[in-house]
Amino acid sequence: MAFQKLEFDTYPESEMLNRSRLFLAQMRTRRTVRDFSNKHVPLEIIENTIRAAGAAPSGANKQPWHFAVVKDPVVKQKIRIAAEKEEKEFYTHRAPDEWLADLNQFGTDWHKPFLETAPYLIVVFKINYDLSGDRKRKNYYVNESVGIASGVLLTALHHAGLATLTHTPSPMGFLGKILNRPENEKAVLLIPVGYPTNDARVPDLKKKSFTEISSTI
Repeated sequence: MAFQKLEFDTYPESEMLNRSRLFLAQMRTRRTVRDFSNKHVPLEIIENTIRAAGAAPSGANKQPWHFAVVKDPVVKQKIRIAAEKEEKEFYTHRAPDEWLADLNQFGTDWHKPFLETAPYLIVVFKINYDLSGDRKRKNYYVNESVGIASGVLLTALHHAGLATLTHTPSPMGFLGKILNRPENEKAVLLIPVGYPTNDARVPDLKKKSFTEISSTI
């Protein structure tokens, strides 16, 4: 393994503090959106955010992820039909009462029109193992690595000025079939991406306080 000199920008503490405050203010405006406009979004923006996600750390640098970008209306329709089938089964038979009660406050159900309306769907796949010929090569900390990369992706999309939804229909095996992904990949997240509609509404949520989510020892 060859090594190279680290390229790292340093800032005066006053600028660091200001940058941290600006980033906090921006991220506090991030919201999950279900009302998407079909307004066009340049593909290069999506590709740049995926490049940012690809810069995330991963176990042994295995980079065990694949991001499938769906813009074809026909494919989006197939995904919506399959997702609504699973979601209807979830809402009517699979979900326990406690889970449904927690979801009721958001007014969600099995109808998912945003899967066709949003200009892009990004499907995040985790790669459980790499294939080298007939040999399987183990990947490490796959869930953790893909979770970090997904967080970077959502942050990059918000920073670019786009709205997102973290959608997790269960089970998600239909996504691999529709998108013709190999057997070593498993879909873990379906992200509609685009602009919100002018009349988009979101729940009036309260985040936990700093002292509830952090401690300093």
